[in-house]
Amino acid sequence: MESPASQSRTIGLTGATGIGVGAMVGGGILALAGVAFSVSGPSAILAFALNGVIALIIALSFAEMAAAHPQSGGTYTFAKKALSLNVAFGVGWVVWFASIVAAVLYALGFGAFAAFSLQQVLPSLSESISSAWFTTLLALCALGYYVFQLTRSSGGGGSFINIGKVAVFAVLIAGGLAAFVTTPVSHVRESLDPFFAGGFSGLIAAMGYTFIALQGFDLIAAASGEIKSPEKTIPKAMMATLAIGLTIYIPLLFVISTVGMNPGESITEVSSAYPETVVAIAAQNYLGSFGFWLVMVAGIFSMLSALQANVFAASRIALAMSLDRTLSHQLSVLHEKFGTPVIAIYITGGIVALLIFLLPDVAAAGAASSLIFLITFALAQGVNMLMRKRSFKQTITFRVPLYPALPIIGISACVGLAMFQAVAVPSAGIIALIWLILGSFLFVIFFVQRARVIDASNEALNPDLVRLRGLSPLVLVPIANPANADSMVFVANALAPPQVGRVLLLSIVTPDEDRDTTELKLENSQNAMRKALSASFDSGLRPDALATIADERWGEIARVVKVHRCRSLLLGLSYLTDTQTAENLEKLVAEVHCDVVVFRTPYSGWNIKDAKRILVPVGGTGEHDALRARVLGSLWRTTQPEITFVQMVPENTPAKKLARIEIDLKRFAGRIIPGNSSTMVIPEANVPEKLTELTHDFDLVVMGLGKAGPNSRAFGSVTQKLAGETGTALILISHSK
Repeated sequence: MESPASQSRTIGLTGATGIGVGAMVGGGILALAGVAFSVSGPSAILAFALNGVIALIIALSFAEMAAAHPQSGGTYTFAKKALSLNVAFGVGWVVWFASIVAAVLYALGFGAFAAFSLQQVLPSLSESISSAWFTTLLALCALGYYVFQLTRSSGGGGSFINIGKVAVFAVLIAGGLAAFVTTPVSHVRESLDPFFAGGFSGLIAAMGYTFIALQGFDLIAAASGEIKSPEKTIPKAMMATLAIGLTIYIPLLFVISTVGMNPGESITEVSSAYPETVVAIAAQNYLGSFGFWLVMVAGIFSMLSALQANVFAASRIALAMSLDRTLSHQLSVLHEKFGTPVIAIYITGGIVALLIFLLPDVAAAGAASSLIFLITFALAQGVNMLMRKRSFKQTITFRVPLYPALPIIGISACVGLAMFQAVAVPSAGIIALIWLILGSFLFVIFFVQRARVIDASNEALNPDLVRLRGLSPLVLVPIANPANADSMVFVANALAPPQVGRVLLLSIVTPDEDRDTTELKLENSQNAMRKALSASFDSGLRPDALATIADERWGEIARVVKVHRCRSLLLGLSYLTDTQTAENLEKLVAEVHCDVVVFRTPYSGWNIKDAKRILVPVGGTGEHDALRARVLGSLWRTTQPEITFVQMVPENTPAKKLARIEIDLKRFAGRIIPGNSSTMVIPEANVPEKLTELTHDFDLVVMGLGKAGPNSRAFGSVTQKLAGETGTALILISHSK
């Protein structure tokens, strides 16, 4: 039941639209219409319309990003591509929480509607049914059903429920419009006067409270990894979701505030007195008890479909984070038969159930959910602008029109409404902050190291990711031997992908008292640089070249690293056994604040492109793992060699622990290299001897160095033995934090 690299695309336009409609239509309008009318009066209609415009602007950015990068995870995936992994985790963590809290709201909303309906049918049991425990029980039953159902179906739209609730709303609206035709114009004017009962501030307040009612289109992006023909389907599904939602919202609000009020009644006063049931009261006024039950039915259908959609989306966000190791890898396990992220669904459902018990009154949590969505929506539009600026692709099927004006307007609107939410409901910001602190703690303690390894491999395998993040890593490559220039440039190409990274070729000439000797050194320096530049041109690199004169070569390298703020230093050496060279390397690794890669060639002129079999010793999770993953990912991207990961363990390791280590190593190797890799776990007492023996069957060994310090050496016993007793090429890496 291990997770594959990707999921099959099984959701079409109808299913994708169903995901959005299931989350958007129903629950939000029924729960929030009363709140909106109570603070703004009839202008709540305008508040929903303005929110619709803002939602449309946001959806355009989501559609562009999801069509260009159709992987599940939504805002988290977009943030991961354009920003750092740490920032992406924070985004994913809060978006996951927002969907979870939304699921809590809709589960409890279903419980409340269902319990109230049962009270009308069974008045003799009214006392028991009205109790909090019964509402909680109903909420948990609905949650349990959808958790089970989602583990066996890749769809999240709930088409039957969606059709049913849309039909119910259509009847409510049609009945209201029919009543409107026979209603005196004077009554309509009286109902809408004063239109801005709460003034401008009331209008803004209504927008802030009700924006979450338009949340739903973003859930389509969260499931985009499972949508067929995403470049065409996703934009259509998002636009259809908003169109359906607003087609229901605006007419319904209009009939509620006009024909839904009896003569002399004010929608503002009725909503203030009965915010939760104002829609049912209005429907009963123009459709009788039939209208009342229509609202009850619509409420039940709406809460259930929104619950399903949010659990579905939250589980896909958790899946995407798990694949990147920003959450436990267990959440990426897929069902063998149905291909659904079963563990992610169970964990999401478990958290929702826990919050149902702990937060029976989720008003503040609901406000926090709205606040989080607004912030992430603003961030998503900013991310889209970064992607548009950094991407070289010009053939994206869908593009945001009137760019960049629309995204800027959308960002401003989201930030403004979020600030209102934070001021109006301070507990919303506090709840969001607590969740973020908890996530940061878990990320740093449990996930950050492995997540950085996966992220480094992803950057190496996909240079576009580096470009989208706006990175331009600089690799310093001191050049001395012209014969090794091709291989040095090849490794530099691995560390700094063409069109993304930068390479600085460095030639150092040490002056000599003898003029002829100095001239010879200058000539050799020019030859080496010419050869390196020629190899760079053939590889598609456009490096900078720097020639310096210094009395001491090693100190000059350290100086250039510092002055140019290099991310990586690539050193090409034919010999590592010389005592003076080893000491200079130790000193350099300890002094420079960048990643160091030492490339030992077996002989002058050896070409790394001939390395078909690569051995990668693994000693567990270490601080150089991310750099190792970057190097291996780049080598795989370039030549697809056969890569073998080996881990040595004590001879007396128990069989059960040995099996666990083998599973972990296979999973680690699979995350770094997408194919053609193998693993070995070898119980061994003499690690240097055994590793030296293994290298004879490989062309290249890639391994990490130790940490240089007062009481430790970067080049330990294993490295020294490999360098002294094998003729295999070595790439030794040292990561600097």
